[in-house]
Amino acid sequence: MSEGGHIPVVDPTGTDGISSLLWLVIALPLLGAAVLLLAGRATDKWGHWLGTLMSAGSFVVSLLLFVDLLGRDEGDRQVSQHLWEWFSVGGLEVGFDLLYDPLAALFLLLITGVGTLIHVYSIGYMEHDPRRRRFFAYLNLFVAAMLMLILSENYLGLFLGWEGVGLASYLLIGFWQHKPSAAAAAKKAFVMNRVGDMGLSLAIALMFVTFGTTSFSGVSAAASGASENTLTALGLLLLLGACGKSAQVPLQGWLLDAMEGPTPVSALIHAATMVTAGVYLIVRSNFIFELASTAQTVVVIVAVVTLLWGAIIGCAKDDIKKALAGSTMSQIGYMMLGAGLGAAGYAFAIFHLLTHGFFKANMFLGAGSVMHGMNDDVDMRRYGAVRHAMPVTFLTFAMGYLAIIGFPGFSGFWSKDKIIESALADSWLVGGLALLGAGITGFYMTRLMLLTFFTEKRWKDDVHPHESPAVMTVPLIVLAALSVLAGVLLLGDWITDFLAPVVGEVAHHDPPLPALAITALVTLVVAVGVAAAWFLVGKREVPITPPQDVSFATRAARNDLYGDAINEGLVIGPGRHAVHGVTLADRRAVDGVFTGTAAGIGALGTVLRRAQNGFVRSYALSLLGGVLLVLLALLAVNLV
Repeated sequence: MSEGGHIPVVDPTGTDGISSLLWLVIALPLLGAAVLLLAGRATDKWGHWLGTLMSAGSFVVSLLLFVDLLGRDEGDRQVSQHLWEWFSVGGLEVGFDLLYDPLAALFLLLITGVGTLIHVYSIGYMEHDPRRRRFFAYLNLFVAAMLMLILSENYLGLFLGWEGVGLASYLLIGFWQHKPSAAAAAKKAFVMNRVGDMGLSLAIALMFVTFGTTSFSGVSAAASGASENTLTALGLLLLLGACGKSAQVPLQGWLLDAMEGPTPVSALIHAATMVTAGVYLIVRSNFIFELASTAQTVVVIVAVVTLLWGAIIGCAKDDIKKALAGSTMSQIGYMMLGAGLGAAGYAFAIFHLLTHGFFKANMFLGAGSVMHGMNDDVDMRRYGAVRHAMPVTFLTFAMGYLAIIGFPGFSGFWSKDKIIESALADSWLVGGLALLGAGITGFYMTRLMLLTFFTEKRWKDDVHPHESPAVMTVPLIVLAALSVLAGVLLLGDWITDFLAPVVGEVAHHDPPLPALAITALVTLVVAVGVAAAWFLVGKREVPITPPQDVSFATRAARNDLYGDAINEGLVIGPGRHAVHGVTLADRRAVDGVFTGTAAGIGALGTVLRRAQNGFVRSYALSLLGGVLLVLLALLAVNLV
């Protein structure tokens, strides 16, 4: 790390050999989307296979690029590819350039790898949907936009992918637009993300005004020369953008409603694409946040609030997908916390992002498998004992469950514990709240497991649970294996060393307790959460209809901690009144000036029109009157 805490971005070298194929990573899924959308119904019979093949091809290229990157020296692991000059306006010249480095490499493998598994799963899940071809086109578009976001060498290119992700999410969340709830959810996600997008667009404009460039390397090199106020403003604007995409407080309200889309969409949004974009933005912009301590502190505050917010919501949801959505909000909060801790947490934030991508995709697709066998019912109160009818789904889902709660040896145990350890070393308060979140995670995830796979069966008479076909269970098995084994990335500090050229060496701080003691403490807290769920849910009869005589805390959690009501009171309501006032002023004042002037001229015309009566004597009299007025005027001038 250089003077002032600034982490420089090494000037990337040009591409050659395998790295010259970098553009293909984006081009393949983009081509798939174009063919499926433009060719129309002619591709209905095989469009799903084409979409899956394009995503798989992108994964193969990403894998080849990763192997090539590993073969390079550490100082040569940042390469760029200039495709063409995008535009040039005044002093701003922007190329359509791609940047491939260790951070991008890990994201590419996650997006294309998990994305391809979701495509395969969707072949079975969407088999009977008449618009399946269009669904796969949107999936391809989603993957391509996310890849553009990750691979861009500058913030403007990132913004292009950023908006593409927003468009694709809107199309997929509202895919079943015949449902009013799905259409409303898509609109809500789109509008709330536009708020965050304003933050990112203003940050990009400020970068150009301050640094004269929007490239990562250019901003990184010049950041140390900017004022602290400018850097703080940049950091806060970038955080606003991240809050929108990653569903962090206060822009978290769209995430749970987004469950109205098909389940593979939920898996793609929560595991490999949209919600990870905000974390990427913060980590990629580390050279700004390292010089803006105030912005870094705000990132930590937002992260802690969100990780607890999402965890509490997850405790009271009976909709299996919404319970998992609350979980995602909380887990992204942990990643943002790692990013907010600076050099001590950047690498661990990405590590947890990767492990979370595996086990959350596993659980969302597992939830879809359960819904598939339960006639699309999402209410866990009408599940129970499903493990007997769906053994593969149960076992794979259990691997994701053990990973997310941080069971020793599973992937989440390694990644989340590292963030908590770094947080405790930074602040007892922050670390303690992160630890509390881990305990709540143990509670709500165990509650989900008990309501779904254990307790007594509470199915409807017409429901006959059954295992999903192999095209759906094979991706579950692969993701379950990754949920167990992804912790190996930490062996020998591999992931921290691999990411060091981008985020710097991990800053080690002395934690308040030995690492082994912290691990034992986290495990104990999680065990308490698991035990609480067992006594409060597992050992009690589960009513099919949720009881109404519940505490205020339970009602608040069921209502998403009144996030929508807060937004209505603080933003939407005042905004609506402000717009009404402006509209009223426009109608009565602005419009009044123009309509009043027009009315006056019209009245004058009416008066003058009466003089045009067609009688010669009237015109002669008018002429005589005019002559007299002229003579009188001349006389008056002469007298003066």
